[in-house]
Amino acid sequence: MLESLHVKNLALIDEAEVNFTDGLNILTGETGAGKSLIIGSVNMALGGKVDKGYIRAGAEYALVELVFSLSGEQQNALRNMDLPVEEDGSLILQRKIMPARSICKINGESVSSGQLKEISAYLLDMYGQHEHQSLLKPAKHRAFLDSFAKDEVQEFKNELKILCREYHALLEEFEKNSLDEAARLREADLLAFEVKEIEDAALSAGEDEELEKKYRKMTGAKKIKAASYVAYSLTGYDGNESAGNSLSRALREMKSISHLDEEAEGLTMQLAEVENLLSDFNRSVADYVESLDFDEEEFFHIEERLNLINRLKDKYGFRIEQILEAAKEKSERLFDLKNYEAYLESLTEKLKEKKAKILILCQRISEARKSAAEVLTKELIKAMQDLNFPDVKFSILVEPEEEKFTEEGYDRIEFLISTNPGEAVKPLWQVASGGELSRIMLAFKTVFAKEEGTATLIFDEIDTGISGRTAWMVSEKLGKLSLDHQIICITHLPQIAAMADTHFMIQKNVVEDRTVTEIVGLSEEESLSELARLLGSGSVTDAVMTNAREMKDLATKTKSDL
Repeated sequence: MLESLHVKNLALIDEAEVNFTDGLNILTGETGAGKSLIIGSVNMALGGKVDKGYIRAGAEYALVELVFSLSGEQQNALRNMDLPVEEDGSLILQRKIMPARSICKINGESVSSGQLKEISAYLLDMYGQHEHQSLLKPAKHRAFLDSFAKDEVQEFKNELKILCREYHALLEEFEKNSLDEAARLREADLLAFEVKEIEDAALSAGEDEELEKKYRKMTGAKKIKAASYVAYSLTGYDGNESAGNSLSRALREMKSISHLDEEAEGLTMQLAEVENLLSDFNRSVADYVESLDFDEEEFFHIEERLNLINRLKDKYGFRIEQILEAAKEKSERLFDLKNYEAYLESLTEKLKEKKAKILILCQRISEARKSAAEVLTKELIKAMQDLNFPDVKFSILVEPEEEKFTEEGYDRIEFLISTNPGEAVKPLWQVASGGELSRIMLAFKTVFAKEEGTATLIFDEIDTGISGRTAWMVSEKLGKLSLDHQIICITHLPQIAAMADTHFMIQKNVVEDRTVTEIVGLSEEESLSELARLLGSGSVTDAVMTNAREMKDLATKTKSDL
């Protein structure tokens, strides 16, 4: 349930806080007072699109904060999404809107606006002013039906998506390989040349790395040899200033005194070890210098081999393993081209098998949809009858079109309706008026709210195009719906406002030469006065107040009878 809404520095709102209740929460006010802005702020807090122009003039940021109390099912859903939930089941959503960016938080932890959108489906269902227009689009009808059918259809659709992608991959391969004879021969000749080129190279994995090591050593041999020879000379015994000679003289001097003092004897032993190490190093350097002599022919062979490998890398891959894999793929392709008829026949057979599996799944989806459509049709007819469609006829067309299958199945789905006696059902978009669409959408919301267990429903002017008896029946429907759900509803109609459990008025005032939108919770008497205003009287007379009180009493009695 949505416990509260806090808005700051948003358009005409300086700062406002609303504490919602269970049941039916009604918001009324003059046209232009900012009623839709209140509902729009909820959408912003849930990750909806934000226009930076909504930041109140002179403010650095705008802030919207929602506080929810979650059911156990909602808590589990959010935890499964790795989102933070307080132990008491409370959830605080906050969105701070700044000129350059917005910051979104859930219980104090930063999240993306995409995550806010993702959780919104678990928290509430919002009906905007123009949402009923979606009923005019047959493309949306499938989404409505599949949402009602839920897991039974979705499981098949998940499997169908995989099959369709595999089918289209095969189809793309088939179309790509539908070559004429000349093109096929040209491709086969090129492939044969490329395969032979790679095979003749007789490559082995890691060969290039070993060759490059040898090549670097050979190309740098002259410099390496010169530096190594200097090191050999400086550490040897040939020159008077060489380390070997100097170390030998030092060792002789230390030996001459080692018998006179134990410490001197220890130092002599250390020096002897150093001399041995230096001697070993000097011999190793000598061997290394001799190894640097190489055969010019060997160098030429390595250079040519590396040139060949690098040319193949330029054509087929950056590593030898990739070149060998390319050779394998080209060989397989060449085999297919040499056995072209058998290859195409194999592809054709695979396409037939895949399509057969797809059509079986589409049929199962279609059957599940037809079954769900029967149940949904009955529930919608009942809901529409409650909304002053006494003679309504409604059906859901589920028509298979096998050659038009997609990842969604092959059904053409359309809602058909007749609202007048004696008229045959026709596509919804051909029949329903604006007011009828609003009521039909309310019927849908009523049915789906029951099926989906949505805790909070928000309606922004569900009363478009209705009045009189129909308005009262819509009011009764909202009252009944509010027994099991929290309803937040913006309305202009007194019939609907009279059914309120909690009534708020949104008003626009001028404070210190600035226009400010405020939202005020109304007492029972204040609610009656607002009902009187909605009844259309220029002034609130005793007669109008009596009318408003009668309407409120009737609404109270109606709710008690629900």
